[in-house]
Amino acid sequence: MGLFDKWFGGASKEEKAPPSAPMIRFGRYSDNNKSLAKTKRWFEAEDLFKAKKFNESIEAFFDYLRDEEADNVQLKKEGAFYSFEIYQGTKIVKGLINEQEITASVSLARMEKPSVPVMRRLLELNYSLYYSRYALQGDKLCMLFDTPKDTASPNKLYYGLKEIATKADKQDDLLITDFNTLQAVDDSHVTFFPEQETETKYRYFQHWIQSTLKRVEELNQDSFSGGIAYLLLTLLYRIDYLITPEGKLLNEIERINNLYWSNKEEKTSVERNQILKDAFHKLLAWPKEEVVKYFYRSRASFAITMPKPHSAIADSIRSANENMFWYRDNNYADIAIAVMEYGLAYAQYSYSLPKPLSDFFDLMMEINNPIFYADLGATHHLLQNDRPSADRITQRIEEIIRPFSDKYPKLHLDTSKLNFNSILEFQLSFLTEIENLNFDSPPHQTA
Repeated sequence: MGLFDKWFGGASKEEKAPPSAPMIRFGRYSDNNKSLAKTKRWFEAEDLFKAKKFNESIEAFFDYLRDEEADNVQLKKEGAFYSFEIYQGTKIVKGLINEQEITASVSLARMEKPSVPVMRRLLELNYSLYYSRYALQGDKLCMLFDTPKDTASPNKLYYGLKEIATKADKQDDLLITDFNTLQAVDDSHVTFFPEQETETKYRYFQHWIQSTLKRVEELNQDSFSGGIAYLLLTLLYRIDYLITPEGKLLNEIERINNLYWSNKEEKTSVERNQILKDAFHKLLAWPKEEVVKYFYRSRASFAITMPKPHSAIADSIRSANENMFWYRDNNYADIAIAVMEYGLAYAQYSYSLPKPLSDFFDLMMEINNPIFYADLGATHHLLQNDRPSADRITQRIEEIIRPFSDKYPKLHLDTSKLNFNSILEFQLSFLTEIENLNFDSPPHQTA
């Protein structure tokens, strides 16, 4: 489940971030971050497959899939054969390629004694699969994918491998949670947060939930039902991005989100808000040891969300901004900021965003949560005297855009239109500019 490696900083043009500035990874992995060179490799893989140069096509495909920064994919050639490993959260997809076919498998859990309920669950899950299947190998539950080499187009490989990788990464946690006879397997490659990061994130996990629940109880539940919904959903997406929990805790975040959006027409906004509040109270009651055991990092190769046209992100931002003005004009600045944050936070949670857009989201989150970033080690702050720093933010924006000038030649954010007088006014001007970003790529370079 995916990750963004972020250098804290944003020093002014006269400053350099110190070498000791900590690197903290926020958010889920997005594979919508490929460089121009990587996207070209995809098209090369397609052309090579059409030319029946299957080995060359496979090599180009795995090169496209590999993220050097995440070190998420390994392909090794051994004579006429290949072996590969693909990392996705707590799971590793392992595969072999011979002259006739490509096979891949991933272990889910160990089942020492046969269990009819477990096997029934897997049988039911099989119906939702398109490329792979659940199976039992010895005492291990696993997922399998195989395809003849001459039908292994880049598209088929991508979606087949993505299916077993993402499904396995999700189902292993659910199976082990639901069936206490099952045991975790092949998850030793995950890395738990350092102690200081764990303590900081747990403290804010508690604080954000407590303070948000306190704030919503101060409001009229009927007349402020819209603002309350924004506060609670923004809290959920903030926890997902800044705390970045995995496993059962991530599943709980997804469940809470689904509680709000499912059967929306059958419940009033007040009722749905109460469902969210109850869910957060339950989450707050989790023992500390149960929460922090899901504070770990892992490598990923596939996003669990899909890309969307920038128009969808712009619509989310515009809708939230329009709903913000009443709160701003009636002196509810905290709710106004939360409403605006929601517009981009919802897109960050729901879609696989281009990396520059995810980096802009991170910039906004640092401005909205400066003490949290400072407590994690940020030394070059984006606020000066509680106001956004024009020099530092402008430089950060330039640093975000520069590496993607070849892939997105029309990408430009007009910093002259940004308002640095307050966090609220900056956020409104910043998000308005993000609405108008152009992520068009040159022809034959989108993948």
